[in-house]
Amino acid sequence: MNKSLKECLLLFHVAELKELASCLCLHVKGTKMALVHRILHFLETGEKISISTLPSISRAIRGKSYLLSENELMLKGSYKNDLKTRLFFKQLIGDHFHFTAFGIDWLNERWIEGKPPTYLEFAKMWQSEYERRKITSVEPKEEWAYINFVQKSLQDNPKISKEKINQLWEKERQKCKHDVYKWIDQNCPK
Repeated sequence: MNKSLKECLLLFHVAELKELASCLCLHVKGTKMALVHRILHFLETGEKISISTLPSISRAIRGKSYLLSENELMLKGSYKNDLKTRLFFKQLIGDHFHFTAFGIDWLNERWIEGKPPTYLEFAKMWQSEYERRKITSVEPKEEWAYINFVQKSLQDNPKISKEKINQLWEKERQKCKHDVYKWIDQNCPK
């Protein structure tokens, strides 16, 4: 296998990761990275990771309405990536605000820690990160395998067509899927 198990799993679609997790009798819920980590941990150690649940302090109460205000907590189940919320953040931050992966990741981390932020705390974090990224480039997230593949393909061959990139991507994905299942057949007891 040319790529590591993790590098190969990152090329799987979420549905494919869920299918693999199910075949391994693992939980199939969670984000792409949660599935990758759960599968990888099991393949490397034979141990199953239990699914972590959010602390109740981080979750909205069903049926309760929550305001969009600076001092309101951003809770799982009440916070939305919608137009109304985006316009609210534009008022707090400025017209340059847009929903970002780093913002969602930060929010999820705070929820897991049981420290849900207020909308104002999120706005301050977002603006600070926005300013930092103007100065310091940030490595692309590893779960963005397709974007990273496209960028590398264009860097290696600026004249390559989108169609050719997609063909190469699918070929690489299928090879990785084959390699992962082959590794499982060779290394996991039946």
